[in-house]
Amino acid sequence: MRIQYLLLMVGLTAVAGAAPQGSDILIYGCNSGGVAAAVQSKRMGKTVVMVCPERHLGGLSAGGLGWTDSGNKAVIGGLSREFYHRVWQHYDKPEAWKWQKREQYGNVGQGTEAVDKTGRTMWIFEPHVAELVFENWVKESKILVVRNAWLDREKGVKMSGGRIQSITTLDGKTYVAKMFIDATYEGDLMAAAQVDYQVGRESMATYNERWNGVQTGVLHHRHHFGAVAKPISPYVIAGDAKSGLLPRISGEAPGEYGEGDKKIQAYCYRMCLTQVEANRVPFPKPAKYDAKEYELLLRVFEAGWRETFQKFDPIPNGKTDTNNHGPFSTDNIGRNWDYPEASYARRREILAEHVNYQQGWLYFIANDPRVPEEVRTVMARWGLAKDEFQDNDNWPHQIYVREARRMVGKYVMTENELTKKRPTPEPVGMGSYGIDSHNIQRYVTPEGTVQNEGDIGVSTKGPYQISYGSLVPKKGQAANLFVPVCLSSSHIAYGSIRMEPVFLILGQSAATAAAIAIDGKLDVQDVPYEKLRARLLADGQVLEFAAVR
Repeated sequence: MRIQYLLLMVGLTAVAGAAPQGSDILIYGCNSGGVAAAVQSKRMGKTVVMVCPERHLGGLSAGGLGWTDSGNKAVIGGLSREFYHRVWQHYDKPEAWKWQKREQYGNVGQGTEAVDKTGRTMWIFEPHVAELVFENWVKESKILVVRNAWLDREKGVKMSGGRIQSITTLDGKTYVAKMFIDATYEGDLMAAAQVDYQVGRESMATYNERWNGVQTGVLHHRHHFGAVAKPISPYVIAGDAKSGLLPRISGEAPGEYGEGDKKIQAYCYRMCLTQVEANRVPFPKPAKYDAKEYELLLRVFEAGWRETFQKFDPIPNGKTDTNNHGPFSTDNIGRNWDYPEASYARRREILAEHVNYQQGWLYFIANDPRVPEEVRTVMARWGLAKDEFQDNDNWPHQIYVREARRMVGKYVMTENELTKKRPTPEPVGMGSYGIDSHNIQRYVTPEGTVQNEGDIGVSTKGPYQISYGSLVPKKGQAANLFVPVCLSSSHIAYGSIRMEPVFLILGQSAATAAAIAIDGKLDVQDVPYEKLRARLLADGQVLEFAAVR
């Protein structure tokens, strides 16, 4: 696979260097939504260029999140379902099962079948398989991909008459297009085009929501210190405030319940681990490892907590998609708040700190003699999968950017649409995963104990529709830009919308609308919905569900 990937890169790089690129549609960002937008653009008969700050296609879907957060799979249609069908096709071949027999792999995930033989889809997969599917999709569609191309965020977006004329990357190359799609997790093109956006949580009152804003005292999952048998002191000397705080606890007040702030939910890397000895790489000791950073975790263990391995979710070939679980886990709480607006250099620093923290967390649990033996010995049997992320020391190349900027567009999705308290106008796709925000801060309670805040889990009461207006800026702003990833949504609504199957859905819908706008010489805000709806339905998008009222 790696040889195939490198050959593909060489070929595309040679084409990309030929001349300045002009196209009908330019997609900036090459995550799952970006790839779906590119494939759909070609199917709509348009020329398309993908300009990627990444070197790898597929974003988080190819970056470790193989345990798909899918919700009700009946509302996953179009190219999104085609992607999971292509994954099924890969695993339907006996040679796909190298480290595990197919019959040894369990068939349950996320509350439903991991493999749907009737629909010929597979929802749980290895990272390199997802990347191969994306690469083959792009190759079959003859899509030009320019990799490692970073937007000049200061002066690289040329506007004229309220429309983007071109973008320029840091290497000095300029790309001209009729329509632009921002498919980054950060919303960098959107921001550089001066489109309105939000970072952080709105207050409860902003959109009349119950679960937005600071949520002190709300403990929905087990990713908090209320899940531990006894209260945990945050101080270096337990119970002595004068001794100072342990690492990774904020000394600032968390804010008033329900008020907004500029803080965002924690990031982590979705690690691919294995116990298959022939494919296992022992956990590395990070260069800046400091055991003191994990003193709080020791107190959690000392209190009897033993849930370390509950989110080592099995994916094929004896591997895992390992996610955050518990009060002190892989989520690097509070260390990403400046990431959305940060410079590229500062973002690299934040990413390096996250790698150091998360690799240190693994190394600490597997090696520190103070860790309970029954936990330490089990962790030591795990390691990084040798055949994943081979050009990045077996570490995921994409961090889980659970949220960054969110556009304030023509229509703002809120929890009221998701829970059906209010109808959604002009739907272009559906979501159904529960409203899920990870922790945002770790603080000291008035009682002098440590607690996490921001982790919210709320049912949407079935699938919900997503409005076309949430993909486009307000009228008068960037008349030829679509934003299907950092779309127009409140913080808490984004906690559900932010799932990879939904990004695939919305990427397809954005590209469909872009083609219609080109043909009609229209602003994106003026695309006739009935025409868009008809084409989406013809292409297999699911826009309605019986549970929607």
